[in-house]
Amino acid sequence: MTIYPVSSDAFRPYGRVVEGYDTSAILEALKKTPLPAGTVYTPREDSLHEAVGADKVGEGLFGGMPFQLGYCNGHNTKLNCLEFHRDSEFNLGTEDFILLLAKQSEIINGRLDTSVVKAFRVPAGTLVEVYATTLHYAPCHTDPAKGFQVLVALPEGTNTDFRPGDGANTMDRMLWARNKWLLAHADSTEATEGAVVGLTGENTDIAGDL
Repeated sequence: MTIYPVSSDAFRPYGRVVEGYDTSAILEALKKTPLPAGTVYTPREDSLHEAVGADKVGEGLFGGMPFQLGYCNGHNTKLNCLEFHRDSEFNLGTEDFILLLAKQSEIINGRLDTSVVKAFRVPAGTLVEVYATTLHYAPCHTDPAKGFQVLVALPEGTNTDFRPGDGANTMDRMLWARNKWLLAHADSTEATEGAVVGLTGENTDIAGDL
């Protein structure tokens, strides 16, 4: 699988590199968050909010709207699921990491073929915006010895407990948490937990491409 840099034109439909913010204190706080053998996600981490300048960064990214700074850390090379929000997500890593992405417009009749998924490498210390129309999920590591520690900045309340369990249409039934619509692959843990199986084709694994 080709792994494109986020500096390439190929990334433009999915997101952008964000410049101008001093994120050094956020990165230092991020380095102190847990790094498990698997993956862990925390929607809001107080130490990230308390980092010098974090309030100004969040204010700028979300235009004065309430926001949360959390993290997704660990080791991973598989797609497993794709999700989207009604808002952009911002990511920043202590090490290089890879995002597996697709577009919401590529969902056809509630299904997405994983052959359309593209991989993008984000350099350490580079802040990126993943657009609201971009499907994404847990990052992938570039070095199994280092794993990944990635900032996940989202509107306040996103990814917190909210699962109505029904809905008027297929999209409504994909609502897996607050402001989180999820498509799972049949091989994923989320599928066994009841998530809508909306990914067809192979469960993309980039282990052989690193």
